[in-house]
Amino acid sequence: MPIMKKIGLIINPIAGMGGSVGLKGTDGEEIFQKSLELGAVPRSAEKAATTLRGLIPAKEAFTLITCPGEMGHQTVKDTGLECTLLESELKTNSSAEDTIMAARVITRLGADIIAFAGGDGTARDIYRAVGNSVLVLGIPTGVKIHSGVFASHPSTAGDILRDFILGKLKVSREAEVMDIDEELYRQDILTSKLYGYLKIPASRHSIQNRKTGSIPGDVYFQEAIAHDAIENIKENWYYLIGPGTTTRTMMQRLGLEGSLLGVDLIYNKRLLGKDLNEKLIMERIKDKRVRLVLTPTGGQGFILGRGNQQLSPAVLRAIGKDNIIILATPEKISSLSGQPFLIDTGDPKLDKELSGHYRVITGYHQYSIYRAKG
Repeated sequence: MPIMKKIGLIINPIAGMGGSVGLKGTDGEEIFQKSLELGAVPRSAEKAATTLRGLIPAKEAFTLITCPGEMGHQTVKDTGLECTLLESELKTNSSAEDTIMAARVITRLGADIIAFAGGDGTARDIYRAVGNSVLVLGIPTGVKIHSGVFASHPSTAGDILRDFILGKLKVSREAEVMDIDEELYRQDILTSKLYGYLKIPASRHSIQNRKTGSIPGDVYFQEAIAHDAIENIKENWYYLIGPGTTTRTMMQRLGLEGSLLGVDLIYNKRLLGKDLNEKLIMERIKDKRVRLVLTPTGGQGFILGRGNQQLSPAVLRAIGKDNIIILATPEKISSLSGQPFLIDTGDPKLDKELSGHYRVITGYHQYSIYRAKG
């Protein structure tokens, strides 16, 4: 009989809250409070629950160790699983120190793997706590996820953990812990730093790659793509322009000062709104004919759910799949090695609805048909 596995679970309950309100992260008490004032709603627990539901078929083969309250226990109860609770007093709003303490205690209790729900900031806390002394796996629930330690989707994290529990995964590898400066990020300046490496399962399921930037050779194609996209802008339609260097080139060719890392709105080639949050987007596109222009994240292939959470399920349903336009340089597509574009909106039903094939602008009058998967 296989040895029963011990699985640790740590949830950062506020991870990702800043995304829908355009704050590009939730690091720090001030930003957390601001996200609440702007109407942000926690989503980390429900994404972690998606992962846990994937473990139910293997529930006789593992024990779960987790934190009190919103850092784990509440979500575990909601999914009907049983767990052992850490004996600790946690504040209402969990902090980095709580995550670090929990990871160290769970490691001392002999966990075979620690699953943590959060973003790059949470990955940094886990690294500070345990280094590469124990196997870990990130459940992606944050705004900015540049590190290579996360599953590509919460449901994929469940698949990986279930394989590990059932003894189908026995090999590990090291993956980068990356993070960016959120203050500079809010000023449209993207600087990332390598903090170290965590040990993760080497899985047949999808682990999210480290995010990479554009390469110099992309510039020619970005210009050509922008030319084609602008040529096909329809009169009296509203266009939401997502973040990225390829979409920024389009804005520059229009003579508009958009936001590199936010979502902008244009109408008849005029800028109507810059770096909009979900609420403002919904207000401005209500009952309008709208198209959405996106470019996949370099090295990862996400078109939705990484750094553009302002494009919420409500926004995306108002736009519709047929009105999504994707721009991608040949190099960006090539870097995916045949893997599909990825979608993680936080709504599994919508992810499936948005899956399928898209016509991608790859140059001037050059197009490719590429698959997206939620």
